[in-house]
Amino acid sequence: MKRSFEFNNIVAPETHSKVQLVERNAEPCGLKLNNVTSDIRDVSLEIAALSGELAKADQLAQTVAFGKLEMVAEQLKFLKSQTYSVVVKLREGLSLNHVACNFKKIPGSIYHLYQRPSGQKYFSMLSPEEWNGAAPHDFLGSFRLEQDMTWTPASEIEARDASREPSLKLLKAAILSEPNCDAICDKMVID
Repeated sequence: MKRSFEFNNIVAPETHSKVQLVERNAEPCGLKLNNVTSDIRDVSLEIAALSGELAKADQLAQTVAFGKLEMVAEQLKFLKSQTYSVVVKLREGLSLNHVACNFKKIPGSIYHLYQRPSGQKYFSMLSPEEWNGAAPHDFLGSFRLEQDMTWTPASEIEARDASREPSLKLLKAAILSEPNCDAICDKMVID
């Protein structure tokens, strides 16, 4: 939703709202002018035209500045939402890092989160379907431990893998020194 703004309320400082002319010199470069005051009417029309041009320039400068400030405000909103997202993910990750577990967690593996009646949460390698009949405790969700030690909910694994695929291709090409590295980079930019 675009917002409009009227600049009519903004007044330029007094020093900028008046047309400033170069001082008159009756003898420029030592040469005396014939009649300095003969075209006063033409001069006043020129001053009015200059004043109009100055007002247009001020209006345009304000419009451009407002547009830039509006863009910066939108970027700040985006950065604020990104910051919030990072903090939420950090808190979720820290919480999952401290869940009880009786085995070494290996990046790339999926772990299943359960909660005992006492309130204790723990990770298991067994999914709810792998228990004989029914899981012994409340199932809270499944998560994959990533290489960077963050957690991805099972419902988001496919989307995360799809978004990382171009980067993984580029990394493999760089490691294997494949000649088509440029083509992979170009594809990443297009996609």
